[in-house]
Amino acid sequence: MRVLVVGGGGREHALVWKLSQSMKVNEIFCAPGNGGIRQMAECIDIKAEDIEGLYEFVLNKKIDITVVGPEVPLSLGITDYFEKKGLRVFGPRQNAAIIESSKAFSKELMEKYKIPTASYKIYESPAEAKANLSEFGFPVVIKADGLAAGKGVIIVDDLGSGIKAIDSIMEEKQFGEAGNRVIIEEYLNGKEATILAFTDGITAVPMVSAQDYKRIFDDDEGLNTGGMGAVSPALHYREEMSAEIMETIILPTVKAMKYENRSYKGVLYFGLMLTDKGPKVIEYNCRFGDPEAEVVLLRLESDLMDIMEAVIDERLDKECIEWKEEAAVCVVMASSGYPGSYKKGYEIRGLNSVVDSMVFHAGTKFIDGKVVTNGGRVLVLSALGKTVADARENVYKDIEKIDFEGCYNRKDIAKT
Repeated sequence: MRVLVVGGGGREHALVWKLSQSMKVNEIFCAPGNGGIRQMAECIDIKAEDIEGLYEFVLNKKIDITVVGPEVPLSLGITDYFEKKGLRVFGPRQNAAIIESSKAFSKELMEKYKIPTASYKIYESPAEAKANLSEFGFPVVIKADGLAAGKGVIIVDDLGSGIKAIDSIMEEKQFGEAGNRVIIEEYLNGKEATILAFTDGITAVPMVSAQDYKRIFDDDEGLNTGGMGAVSPALHYREEMSAEIMETIILPTVKAMKYENRSYKGVLYFGLMLTDKGPKVIEYNCRFGDPEAEVVLLRLESDLMDIMEAVIDERLDKECIEWKEEAAVCVVMASSGYPGSYKKGYEIRGLNSVVDSMVFHAGTKFIDGKVVTNGGRVLVLSALGKTVADARENVYKDIEKIDFEGCYNRKDIAKT
């Protein structure tokens, strides 16, 4: 089987790595790929958003299945386009990917189908948003409606900070068109957890739990990022919660999308807050999380291609998915300045000295025989261990062996 993985980050490197273990897969391409993926797949210089270019490549190379990693091509309708051409593709259609591409849609869906979430209001006018900023008290959460690479959420503690955040999103367009509308919602107290689920639109099969660390600095301080590390299982998640989450959140969401004629097939991401009133949805994503994929896929025992085909063919109920008992931890090595501006092109040293971790490349390039930095999140080191503490020790031991100019990583991943 010939497979094309669309995307070029740490998530896509993890997908390529896992798919390469399948007995069904004998050739993998990745568009555009990166400096690490090139060691496992043939990287193709086509952007993830270039749907027509990807289609031509799939046709010419006789690709059997296309696996879409990032949210942007899904929100642009790559699945619809490919399916209309008779091609097999893993990822939700455009009218289902809206569950991530519009936070307003997802909040209204949860309200309509009584899926537990925070109280909220949607605003299209900056003046109206500012006038109602204190409706839910402080702290309060302000979200850009559209796609913002995981950075479009700002938590503010007072009126002045809230006004600045609204101006930044809606007036200054910090996140571009994603900020045409904002959602203001109550701040939920509790511990965060992520549950990813495979679904074929009828059956949903949850994966092992994970926990993401969004803030740039230790102790969850600083700006939101695309994620600075993750742990699986989530530290505050208890297995007895799984039945409640399945009954009140996962299955109702899959059924709601079907009722709305938006049947969802692919990976559905549930960002949860574990509150004293039970689990509540913070956000949905229409794909594998990043860096959650880098810990969850490390723990997947089953053949990923078998699962993906079962999803495409709507026979997920026949698939038995198995997981490793070991824990997994990953830590992101980022460029200085991220999630703001940063420089690229620095040589990465020490990659061959890593012993206990998988090194997933997130923002790298191979130039003149060297791997250099090419993004804000540069590398994701992921390791297994008998316990979370063991996995954590393995990762941080290997991080010390890698270096590049301006390198930064959090020191407290998987501690709390």
